[in-house]
Amino acid sequence: MLTVLGFAMIATFLVLIMMKKMSPIAALVLIPALFCVAVGQGAQLGDYVIEGVGKLAPTAAMLMFAIVYFGVMIDVGLFDPIVRGILRFCKADPMRVVVGTALLAAIVSLDGDGSTTFMITVSAMYPLYKRLGMSLVVMTGVAATANGVMNTLPWGGPTARAATALKLDAADIFVPMIPALGMGLLFVFALAYVLGRRERKRIGYLTLDEALVTETETVLVGAGGPGVGGTATGSGTDSGKVTLDKSTGSGAGDGAAAAEGFQGLDPNRATLRPRLYWFNAGLTVVLLAAMIMELLPIPVLFLLGAALALTVNYPNMAEQKARVAAHADNVLNVSGMVFAAAVFTGVLTGTGMVKHMADWLVGAIPEGMGPHMGLVTGVLSIPLTYFMSNDGFYFGVVPVLAEAGAAHGVSPLEIARASLVGQALHMSSPLVPAVYVLVGMAKVEFGDHTRFTVKWAALTSLVVLAAGILFGII
Repeated sequence: MLTVLGFAMIATFLVLIMMKKMSPIAALVLIPALFCVAVGQGAQLGDYVIEGVGKLAPTAAMLMFAIVYFGVMIDVGLFDPIVRGILRFCKADPMRVVVGTALLAAIVSLDGDGSTTFMITVSAMYPLYKRLGMSLVVMTGVAATANGVMNTLPWGGPTARAATALKLDAADIFVPMIPALGMGLLFVFALAYVLGRRERKRIGYLTLDEALVTETETVLVGAGGPGVGGTATGSGTDSGKVTLDKSTGSGAGDGAAAAEGFQGLDPNRATLRPRLYWFNAGLTVVLLAAMIMELLPIPVLFLLGAALALTVNYPNMAEQKARVAAHADNVLNVSGMVFAAAVFTGVLTGTGMVKHMADWLVGAIPEGMGPHMGLVTGVLSIPLTYFMSNDGFYFGVVPVLAEAGAAHGVSPLEIARASLVGQALHMSSPLVPAVYVLVGMAKVEFGDHTRFTVKWAALTSLVVLAAGILFGII
């Protein structure tokens, strides 16, 4: 019964948010509360919620201060050189923009933190997508999938959990998986290319004239007419050249505004601190190194980093308050989602639904599949890491799968590597707090993001699995 109700609760949640019948935060709270009553454990709801909040409180604190820290780093211009390089590559070609989104998300994902990746990627690319009239779910889908593949880095979380759960060395798990994960990342870039070609076909092939660099005019080449504000001359055909007159129309404004619209981040914003660039770069490197070395808990590191970054870059109290206020919306939205998710995970775990679901899935594995438990683990990791937290999967399910595999001579290392396969899809799970940073900053409905992303992310996970089998890793 608990197995059926667990799957029903998850399905109800997904259907309601994808149909936009409820907001994610309301669904995360009300649906598990109703199911908790339905299983006859309504009296324990408070205990389950408090336990869930207690477990996720460090995550909420980490995200709150990470948003402030990296928000300040974006404000002061730390990431501007990377952004300029990516946008220089993108120009105004929708195909290049989508590929650039995947590239930027992959590069920033090296820090191992999804919320950071999404903040920087969206801050850089959102104005460009809006300016060109591109689909924002393409941006969120590509960014989430690229980050999901990179999330398997040893300091990203899943690899460390698998190593801890099975008492293995993280390097022994991750290093052999690099070729398979590399194929997954290549697939994400190929996917970005295909989606970008689709966007180019939908809105036209656009490019910026060299004059844009000197902030004089914007040129649009494509089939769909101007697409951006301003008056246009030219045929508007596939081979026609359309020139936007920046002196008229509401979309272009003056030359500087046109240039900034394509640069993603305002190069003249008052919050820039160019003289402190190397201090901020050094502080960020030290912070990331401390995270990897686990010198202090991550929430504490971000708390200290945010306080130091604010104090040094904005010594004036009013400026500090302004920077905190500028990022308050993101902090409130994300922390609210985390605590709402605590209700969902608390009920799933407290009622025993997660355990029953995992036991049922493991028990449903045919006896003949025992020698192929690596493949089974890889396949199961795709839906299970979407419907469960990483902690629940790696500490609750993976040890059971490893024990079943060991009975048939399958190495725990193979099980651990296979368990990483589903991370591309996991990063779009409603149980991942960072995804709410992504959709919130991109102003995309979570249901729209889910409908678009799930199929591509699942396909990416299958590519990683196939590559692992092909290379003899799994």
